[in-house]
Amino acid sequence: MDKTELLLKKLTEAFGPSGFEDEVRKIMSQELSQYTDNIYTDGLGSLIAEFGSKEQKPKIMITAHMDEVGLLVKYIDDAGYIKIQQLGGWLDSALLGQRWHILTKKGKVFGISGIKTPHVIKPEERKKHISSDEIFIDVGASNKDDAQNNLGIHPGDPIAPVSEFTLLGNKNLYTGKAWDDRIGLAVMTQIAKNINNKTCQNKLFLVSTVQEEVGLRGAQTSSSYIKPDIGINIESGVAGDYPGISLDEAQEKLGNGPTIFLHDSSMIPNIKLRNFVISLAEELKIDVQFNVLKGYGQDGSAIQQSNSGTPTINIAVPTRYLHSHNGIISRVDFDNTVKLINNLVKRLDLKTIHEIKSFE
Repeated sequence: MDKTELLLKKLTEAFGPSGFEDEVRKIMSQELSQYTDNIYTDGLGSLIAEFGSKEQKPKIMITAHMDEVGLLVKYIDDAGYIKIQQLGGWLDSALLGQRWHILTKKGKVFGISGIKTPHVIKPEERKKHISSDEIFIDVGASNKDDAQNNLGIHPGDPIAPVSEFTLLGNKNLYTGKAWDDRIGLAVMTQIAKNINNKTCQNKLFLVSTVQEEVGLRGAQTSSSYIKPDIGINIESGVAGDYPGISLDEAQEKLGNGPTIFLHDSSMIPNIKLRNFVISLAEELKIDVQFNVLKGYGQDGSAIQQSNSGTPTINIAVPTRYLHSHNGIISRVDFDNTVKLINNLVKRLDLKTIHEIKSFE
């Protein structure tokens, strides 16, 4: 593996459900501290890395979220099985028959979400939808006391998927969990690597946010603190290039370049900023694609609504099978997203930002 693949592996395999991002935050702090020593956290736990002098303006805020969809221990039944609360938007069917880690005060405990064998299911029951309220995790405990006192599991402990980073098919495709939004964090580290702190023309903030999957909370607190002039959110996109999904649902494809979100349920991008990014991509000969989604929600929305209104755009790396144990991304899309945002940061001078912010 090259250095980029090793970073992707480290990020995607890290444990970090919403509200429990410590392991991911340590990785990002280690990575970003190579390029700036001005790193701190806000009151909710989002990690903020500053580039440029204090006097510099305008302020550009780039975000990617650290948290992944996960679970929480709701309670332990008398037989020692773990009942769960979802953290973020899972499909109930994605929870069945999977491997998990529960983070306790004693360390990580391995478990699997049990599923009834088809040998005993009545034909009429096979079509029944199984809700998350019916799903449990088997940790091999003999009873409730064993799970609590020997394994150290307690209500409120976070649970994350177990999934190994793997090269899939050709060497340009990678599979793993939590690309939403560890891929954005990986893009951010490459941007930091390319910033010259001494010649940085803007005040730049690279923010690894918390609790995006449960309400964009980290982006709200960090943007309230920073008060940016421009917002750039880096996300995992919704690829629609596999069986069972239509163009009406999603328009992105792996390998076709970074995606600009034109609409989602949380945000419409600033039109001037959107057009500027499109023109820049054409100049750089980077293929970009567009997505119009009925649902979705992302940190750019929180940035957009901060500081009396901030021009913001959401740029994504296309991803198959979001919010599951195994997603797929393309290295080509990753590299081109890095190239596009690197050049975008360089081109956003004071005059350009003033024009983008103006409605005259």
